[in-house]
Amino acid sequence: MTTLYGIKNCDTIKKTCYLLTELGVGYDFHDYKKLGCDEALIKKFLKHFDFKSLVNTRGTTWRKLPDAVKKDLSEASAIKIMSENNSIIKRPIIESKGKWLLGFDKEKIQALAQD
Repeated sequence: MTTLYGIKNCDTIKKTCYLLTELGVGYDFHDYKKLGCDEALIKKFLKHFDFKSLVNTRGTTWRKLPDAVKKDLSEASAIKIMSENNSIIKRPIIESKGKWLLGFDKEKIQALAQD
């Protein structure tokens, strides 16, 4: 089974949902806003991705953080920030048959669907 992690109203998530449906991939959707994204789930992500990759530094949530927090970002502080502000987690995160993808990459999603 495939699991898509993200936020329902995110345009990138909408695009990913459309692509997965178009490819005929059934998936469960873990909506951070409804189901949360606790420290345990973030640590699960960190088994597959570096904390710097998981933090979306292009969004408004990142820009609103104090400069001191951004400058001194560590794995421990990133976990705390992501669990308190799940909008800062880069999207989408896709897990399928033990393989993980971070970010929207049409070709990689298509390859994952073929596995």
